[in-house]
Amino acid sequence: MLKAHRQKAIIQSGGVISISSPELPAGTIAEVIVIVDASIEEPKKSLTSFIGAGKGSFATPEEADEFIRQLRGE
Repeated sequence: MLKAHRQKAIIQSGGVISISSPELPAGTIAEVIVIVDASIEEPKKSLTSFIGAGKGSFATPEEADEFIRQLRGE
C-alpha cells in the first residue's frame, strides 16, 4: 500500500533538500517528487513592460500616430 507524506522544505545551496519525520520508517525505499513554487522562480513583470513587446504593437503613442498617418496618406 502506498502512503503519502507531504512536507514543505527549503532548498539549500547545491540543491539539497532535507526531509525528516518519525512517520517515515528507516530502511524503506521512497519516491520523492519535488514541486518548486513557480512564483519564486520568475520575477513578476509590470503591465507596462508589455508595451511594444507584441507583434504589430507600438512602443510609444507617437509611433502609433505615425502609423495611422501613413495609412491615411497624410
